[in-house]
Amino acid sequence: MKHVFLINPRAGKGDRAARLQAMANRLAAVHDLEVSCLLTDRPGAAESLARALAETGEPLRLYVCGGDGTLHEAANGIAGYSNAAMTVIPAGTGNDFLKNFGPDAAKFTDPENLWDGPDFPLDLIDCSGRLCLTIACSGIDARIADSVHRYGRLLSGRGSYLLSVAVNFLCKPIGRRWRVELDGEVIEDDFALVSVCNGRYYGGGSMPVPQARMDDGVLETILVKNVPKATFARLFPAYSAGAYRKFPHIARVVTARQVTITACPGEEDIVTCLDGESFRSREVRLGLSDKRVRFFGPAGCSPNATAR
Repeated sequence: MKHVFLINPRAGKGDRAARLQAMANRLAAVHDLEVSCLLTDRPGAAESLARALAETGEPLRLYVCGGDGTLHEAANGIAGYSNAAMTVIPAGTGNDFLKNFGPDAAKFTDPENLWDGPDFPLDLIDCSGRLCLTIACSGIDARIADSVHRYGRLLSGRGSYLLSVAVNFLCKPIGRRWRVELDGEVIEDDFALVSVCNGRYYGGGSMPVPQARMDDGVLETILVKNVPKATFARLFPAYSAGAYRKFPHIARVVTARQVTITACPGEEDIVTCLDGESFRSREVRLGLSDKRVRFFGPAGCSPNATAR
């Protein structure tokens, strides 16, 4: 069994690579394991490295050391490979994926809790051929997240977030006119956002659909209609807390196997974020992936610990 620490040295604040490599060396020495470390050197590297390891066919335990974006890449690399399982040692800024595990999330910081832990399959969202672990969001929230990444080159994390909110929320309209198809039902309307949920958290802790579970073979889609900015600002805290039932005239949750979002003529491209990684397109096709990813964690942990 190979144990590989896949380290993103640029994740989070500061270079944590030396500390993570020391963890790997200690794990190898204490338990007489075959442990190695690989460092990513560019966007997309975690996916290609993870896939190359899985393709060897050797039994593999992959420790993804980074944030949600690095985890997203690694999942796309090993999904569907029965010989490979992954976990995460959080080194990012948001680490929304681990929030699904509730109090056990803290245990993932120490590989002693991970190396011999049980593995279990997790569902994935297929988004136009790209795989997503937690939430695929399209709309105002995705546009803000996308701009944060771009403005982050110029400002600090807090500064880039505030600038992104100002540009996308204060200076531009919230809604976009889309055609949304849900298992054959077609809705054309002005939407603030449409999010397909496998997990429960994104955007630094927002939990739009609290009943979403990561291993039940079901995806939950929340549709939020366009509303005036003042109304959206007033209702967003309830949306983030999973209280969408408080405004049924605006928000709706649907269990659908296939969801297609198409930008109507004259509208801008749709911005979609998958586990925090964004892309633009005229049409987004989403559904449950026929591939699953094997994940391992501390004994007794559950990816549905906070579901309700």
